[in-house]
Amino acid sequence: MKRYEREALIKNFLIFFSVELFLLSLLYIKEYSQEIHSNLDNIKNEMKLCSFDLNCPKFNLDFVPKKSGIKTYYLYKDNNLTTYYHVPTVKSYLLKITLNRDKYYDIKSKIKIKLFERFTIYTLLMALLSFIFSLYSLYPLKRALKLNDEFIKDILHDINTPISSIVINFKLLKKEFGQNRKIDRVESSIDTIVYLQKNLRTFLDNSKLQKEELCIRDILLDRVEHFKHIYPNLNFYIELEECSVLTNKEAFVRIIDNLLSNASKYNKENGRVEVVLKNCTINIKDSGIGIENVKNIFKRYYTESERGIGIGMHIVKKLCDALGIKISIKSKLNIGTNVTLKLSNV
Repeated sequence: MKRYEREALIKNFLIFFSVELFLLSLLYIKEYSQEIHSNLDNIKNEMKLCSFDLNCPKFNLDFVPKKSGIKTYYLYKDNNLTTYYHVPTVKSYLLKITLNRDKYYDIKSKIKIKLFERFTIYTLLMALLSFIFSLYSLYPLKRALKLNDEFIKDILHDINTPISSIVINFKLLKKEFGQNRKIDRVESSIDTIVYLQKNLRTFLDNSKLQKEELCIRDILLDRVEHFKHIYPNLNFYIELEECSVLTNKEAFVRIIDNLLSNASKYNKENGRVEVVLKNCTINIKDSGIGIENVKNIFKRYYTESERGIGIGMHIVKKLCDALGIKISIKSKLNIGTNVTLKLSNV
């Protein structure tokens, strides 16, 4: 199950279960109140029977002087449960029947335990039903996402041949006509198409990443040189220390390419791109247009410009999580963006 499918399943489960648990709690409170009320009625009836034969070891019996304000046949709920009854032969005294507070609390405790056991069983059943409902509600979404993924894979497969043909023929054309500004622009557009294709493949790929020992300095040098060729009007500054990590090369290069592409593509005319590697921490800083809502930048399909489809940074975050790279972004509009990649946990 993919991450967004698990997220949808968990959210649906929590919604279903929370509603059912809330309704079940209301029923529990109502049933507890009814049980207590019914139990008090039973105690009152037992006290009444006790007033006739006085044979009731459950209660404490006493005769007290009759006072004004004392109601007979009324159940007082103070510290103890107490009821007063008339004594037929003695008019100046009342029969006081009392149920000790500890005994009453013991009765209430038994009621709570009985209802709680029932509540626990119902809660487990509700959780099971909520999970089943969540799976059922996820099925149409899962089917739609599967169709979408298959459609994108088919498109990528169909355009792979013409893209390869364009790249090969363009190289032959460039060899025939030599260096030319118009040819460089076309080459940049072709690189963008290939870059987008790789991003889409990465987005759809959920296979386990194979790891190898990588020299981060060499990779950064290679990728910076690549983007220097594509964006000759930008000023690239590099400061690289030695750093080696065990990680997946293709995924790591995809992260760097995405970040360098954004730093270049959304930069100003004759802007600056800085790539610094120090203490196995990479900083890619640009002097570009900046990001307005940094907190949304990793969301799928989120974009702040008309260029792109908004999956590049989502892929970066997805790959960083898979490789154990901690990524953070600071940005100011019209000043630039600084992306930090910490490789200490890789």
